[in-house]
Amino acid sequence: MKNQALEIIKQFESLEEKISQISPQDNNQMIALSRERKKLEPIVLTAQEWLDTEKELNSLEDIIRGPDAAMADLAKNEKIEAEKKLADLNQKFLRLLNPPNPLADRNCIIEIRAGAGGEEAALFVGDLFKMYLKFAQRKGLNADIFSSNPTGLGGFKEVIFGISGPNAFGTFKYEQGVHRVQRVPKTEAQGRIHTSTATVAVLPEANEIDVKVDLKDLRIDTYRASGAGGQHVNKTESAIRITHVPTGLVVACQEERSQGQNRLRAMTLLRSRLYDAAKEKADKERSDLRKRQVGTGDRSEKIRTYNFPQDRITDHRINFSVFHIESVLEGEMDDLIQALQIKEEELVKKG
Repeated sequence: MKNQALEIIKQFESLEEKISQISPQDNNQMIALSRERKKLEPIVLTAQEWLDTEKELNSLEDIIRGPDAAMADLAKNEKIEAEKKLADLNQKFLRLLNPPNPLADRNCIIEIRAGAGGEEAALFVGDLFKMYLKFAQRKGLNADIFSSNPTGLGGFKEVIFGISGPNAFGTFKYEQGVHRVQRVPKTEAQGRIHTSTATVAVLPEANEIDVKVDLKDLRIDTYRASGAGGQHVNKTESAIRITHVPTGLVVACQEERSQGQNRLRAMTLLRSRLYDAAKEKADKERSDLRKRQVGTGDRSEKIRTYNFPQDRITDHRINFSVFHIESVLEGEMDDLIQALQIKEEELVKKG
């Protein structure tokens, strides 16, 4: 704690020195650094108060160990108050250092893709998709499908959908990673257990302020939608595919009847992917942030196993298991999500 307090004060002093050296003509830099200073100021004041209180506590301990018994008794009473104050300041300092995730209250986009396991993996994608829709409904959140690639047996090679409402991203962010299922597939005549996987990506919805997309960097194609979707399917070119030429990112949306609505959703998805890529790069550079998160946030990380023979779901990031798989797949995910939230709060407190 002491090292963190000293480091934040040093950082603030360095910032003030930069501000003092800015040219009066450089208004943009002055505004940016002044905002950073304002953000740091309450943290620095708390850090300094913590250091002063710790110094006071050390002085009281010296008096208690000293030869004057009367002064020692007085110091003991003051020490109790100083220790309480230090504990309160410690919590306040950590809260200021680790404010609630500003992205938590945003809408989010969830992408589920089949991994290893062929048709069984596609069926698992369908199970996860229905689980998330039902969980969202239980939480009073709304879901909208952006695009899907269904298979013949009721599964999906890929499904992309949006979740909107209070704390949407904050609720679903823990789902990012590789999900593994162990069960006897419906198509398995010998009753053998198969292992299949699906990959889940959870993106905070970005807006034009987060990501500025230049229209000249886009290639927009229209095509006829395919799969389930109503009478308009294969009759009108309502589906939209957008390619972001500088990065090669491609997004598509075909679930809406109108080309205009599909274009809006595709642009939302494109901005969110661009924002996620920039955020991932920044998170890697700030490795300390990863230490305060549950898991790495990497989509290649195996996060959870759904073991049907044992009727158990295990989250490997926190070594936590729940039973009654069918209930969870019906949207009863609260125990899993709460366990992950509690673990992340513990990591934040540890700094």
